Amino acid sequence: MNSPMYQRFVEIPASLLQAETLGALLEVFVTRQGYDTTTEEGIHNWTDQVKNQLAKGDLVILHDIETETTEVMTLQQAKSFMKGLDALNEDI
Repeated sequence: MNSPMYQRFVEIPASLLQAETLGALLEVFVTRQGYDTTTEEGIHNWTDQVKNQLAKGDLVILHDIETETTEVMTLQQAKSFMKGLDALNEDI
């Protein structure tokens, strides 16, 4: 994990984020994923479910230091992403 790519991406525990920041991040996530967010109640229900998935470890938050972007993804997606980085680093 000493390659430049691994140093670029950091997993952020949800517990380190302020509630307002986490809420905004999760609202963007559920909206982008196509959840029914047509009502305020719908958004809150979905973000609560996503918070529970984060707490269980089913989802992770990855921050890209270079682009200053943050993504929520499933644990499986994160593993596949990091595996892809391994393959990319081997080609370099």
